[in-house]
Formats: sequence, C-alpha cells, structure tokens
Amino acid sequence: MVPGRYLVATHSNGMSALQLQAKLGIASYKSTWLLLRKLRRAMVDPDRRPLRGIVEMDETNVPYRRQTDPVTGGQGRSPIGKMVLVGAVEIVDKFYAGRMRLQRVQVADREALKRFIAQNAARGTEIITDGYSTYKRPAERKHKAHNLSAKNAMPAHIVLKWIHRIFSNFKRWAMGTYHGLREKHVDIYCNEFVFRWNRRRSFQTSIDTLLGLGQKIGPVTRRGIVGDTRKWKEHAFENGMDIFDALDDIRQDEERHVYFRRKPVRPALPLRRRDEE
Repeated sequence: MVPGRYLVATHSNGMSALQLQAKLGIASYKSTWLLLRKLRRAMVDPDRRPLRGIVEMDETNVPYRRQTDPVTGGQGRSPIGKMVLVGAVEIVDKFYAGRMRLQRVQVADREALKRFIAQNAARGTEIITDGYSTYKRPAERKHKAHNLSAKNAMPAHIVLKWIHRIFSNFKRWAMGTYHGLREKHVDIYCNEFVFRWNRRRSFQTSIDTLLGLGQKIGPVTRRGIVGDTRKWKEHAFENGMDIFDALDDIRQDEERHVYFRRKPVRPALPLRRRDEE
C-alpha cells in the first residue's frame, strides 16, 4: 500500500482514517484504520537520541473527545475532563526550534516530570521552564526557571515561545484533522505529531524514514493490534462501552506474540540529519 504510506508520510497535517479511506478508495473503514495504526507504529525510532543543548519544557492540558466530559475540562491543574501532556523542544542558536518530544502523563508531578527528563534530555542539557516547583533540581541537568507569576512578568507564550507554539499547533492539528482526541489513544497521535514536526523541513526523507523504521521494528498482525475481536465486542456489548475502550481493556491481559526478524544486509534507514529524530 505504497500510495497510503506516501500520503500519510508527506501530508503536512496528517490524515484521519476516513480521509485516507476516501483517497485510496478502500471499501472497509476497519482496514484503513488498521493501516494507519501500523504506519503510526513505525513513526517512532526505538534508538532515537535524546534532546541536547538548550531545551524548553512545559506541560499543557488537552480536553477529551467524549460527550460525558466537560467541554473545556476542569480549571487550573485539575485533571477532570482533560489529558496532561508534557513537551520539550531543542532551541538552536536561540532563534530556531529543533527536535521535540511530546508525551502524555497521568499527573504532572515531580516523579512523572523527572522520568520524562531522564528519558528525553541528555545529561548536561540546560532545561528552561516556568516557575513550577516540580521542575527544580533535575538530576545531572542544568535548570533555568522563569517566574511567570512575578509582577510585570512577560506572558508564558513569549518567555517559552517555542514549546507554547508546539502546544498550540498540536491542539489545532488535533481538532482540525481528528476533531478531538480520545484519552486512551492520545499516545499514538503524540508520536505522529513529533514525527511530522521533526521532519517539517525535509518531507522528502519522511517516506524513506517511515519505510525504514517499519522494516526495523518488524511486522505486526491485525490480531496483534486489535486482539481477539470476539472478546472485545462481547465486552463492549455487556458493559455498554465504546468498542475502542473495550479493546484497550481486553488487550491489557493478553499475551503479545514476539516476532523475530533477521538483520538486513544493508541499513534500512537513510542517512538522517541531526534535527530529524
């Protein structure tokens, strides 16, 4: 399905399953959804390098896409009706945004932020944040905090310009392309957004990278993604749940089959620029 890979990899705003179904003329929505899940799975390099140099970091909230939740969620740092995302972006030469990372956390507490920093920022990195106390003293990293609550302090979107621009673009992209995000599937959308952002200036390498990463991480079957369809359909019917929520519940207890793949003779990935990871 090379046309599908090309459309998903090079389209600047991404594509929903309904859009891709119409573009490719696929009769089944489920087949299109499965194709997209496989492609999004290949958008994360398991060996990508952590962010380096000067890194802006902050957290934001994204409302759920559910009828039973509040339209805008709870106020302040309340987790009601919304998801908490943590983001970080490299600052190159003080004027240019390089690579970025975006990840969902249950609560933006000290443990979650420390774990995010350890996984996504290299040692010796200078991390720039607001005055939120949980960012203080990151292990083996430098830290610079701006007190945005001080008198005459500049707005957050000016002090931390790039990370707030990323959050704004992500929310607009989620509402425009997918009309909102589901709570249990937000991780794959975050990975897709990171993939597109890090390659926003080199679309010609996106398709090569996507194909290379797909070969690198190995194949996955429909059963490996959706699990036993009979089980989660019955679970959804018995509990009055959405089918995707039932799928997530069922898959938590299922054993995953591990595929072994021979190492290719030549590298699957093309040469990468520093800011494309």
